[in-house]
Amino acid sequence: MNTPATILPSSPERCVIVINQQLAAGHAANAAAVLALTLGQRHPSLVGAPLIDADNREYPGLIPIGISVLVADAQQLTQLHQHLLNDDEMDGIIFPVEGQQTTDYAAFREAVSVVPTDNLQLLGIALAGNKKVVRKLTGKLGLLG
Repeated sequence: MNTPATILPSSPERCVIVINQQLAAGHAANAAAVLALTLGQRHPSLVGAPLIDADNREYPGLIPIGISVLVADAQQLTQLHQHLLNDDEMDGIIFPVEGQQTTDYAAFREAVSVVPTDNLQLLGIALAGNKKVVRKLTGKLGLLG
């Protein structure tokens, strides 16, 4: 899995966010938003050209390749995480369960720091990379909602 110091590909071909299907709507939306924000920070090239309306007002660009928000069970999220850990060409972001147990980021980081990698329980994961690889990993998952 890529770490913050890793050089990332300039522009992923496909991005997906996969949310734990057990989450209520508000928690699912929160998890998706957190993952999307971090994905955009890690891959600035995912932001498209500005939108300009007929009155020549400019708005920030959106992601031109789209981003699916899918659902999976806990076991499927763990499998995606394991694949991510073993694939140097795929970038990903995890959102552990501890992220919705506190509003204190330092406490969140501390809680995660004592959980071994194999024991992380995920609320969601974002994947970015080769279109074929991402589709193969997530193609059978349903859309959120």
